[in-house]
Amino acid sequence: MQYDPIKRSLGKVFNQTPALRIFFYRLLDLLLLRAWYIRRELRRVARLNQKEMQVLDAGSGFGQYVYYMSSLGKQWTIKGVDVKEEQIADCNQFFEKIKRHNRVVFEYADLTKFVNTEAYDLILSVDVMEHILEDELVFANFYQSMKKDATLIISTPSDMGGSDTHHHHEDEGVHGFIDEHVRDGYNAEDIREKLTKAGFRNIRTSYTYGKAGNISWRLSMKFPIKALNTTKLFFIALPFYYLVTYPIAFVLNWIDISTRHSKGTGLMVVAQK
Repeated sequence: MQYDPIKRSLGKVFNQTPALRIFFYRLLDLLLLRAWYIRRELRRVARLNQKEMQVLDAGSGFGQYVYYMSSLGKQWTIKGVDVKEEQIADCNQFFEKIKRHNRVVFEYADLTKFVNTEAYDLILSVDVMEHILEDELVFANFYQSMKKDATLIISTPSDMGGSDTHHHHEDEGVHGFIDEHVRDGYNAEDIREKLTKAGFRNIRTSYTYGKAGNISWRLSMKFPIKALNTTKLFFIALPFYYLVTYPIAFVLNWIDISTRHSKGTGLMVVAQK
């Protein structure tokens, strides 16, 4: 199963105008359950910090969460870093077009080497750590780059099957829905121990994507992307597919985010320096 080619294809469609791109961001915010959890944590940070803030999106990708944070915190100065230079250039162009480049910038960075000493009030890292083998080094770099009392928010697959990483029945060399992970995911205790070792305190972990969330993920993401991998003609049917399935997915997402899970295929982590 190849996820990135589909993501790039959708990006090209919605990147034709700034308005279409913003529409795409909002669609992702509605469809992706992890975005529900992330936005909730970011709103908590915003409520507690009514001031100017320096923010790092560590692994900013297509810029979805940078856009949300730049809308949420009007006084926030945000840096997005990534290893994909084409995405960095694309994001810089987009934020210049929407006149937010005075407080938003994107740069290339390898997180195993990136340190900006005591620079940030908030670091966000979404679906990144499962791709990096030297995770303890990155956690130490995050700690060095944060101001005292700053907040770290991490969203990652858990070791209970996040992104179907435990499904080993597909073609050789491709073992899950997303085939770039260096680990299946994190156990809550494991990531808590690693963050404690790096110096973090007040570490809060919670599982996401419980039973309801997993059904929603299959309806809203897995099944349509599998269909698009089979034939691009499914793009034509996509709006009609979501017209039928999204109301169900929305209710399932609401149930998931409203429930405390003892286990789940996703993991949210919040910690302080």
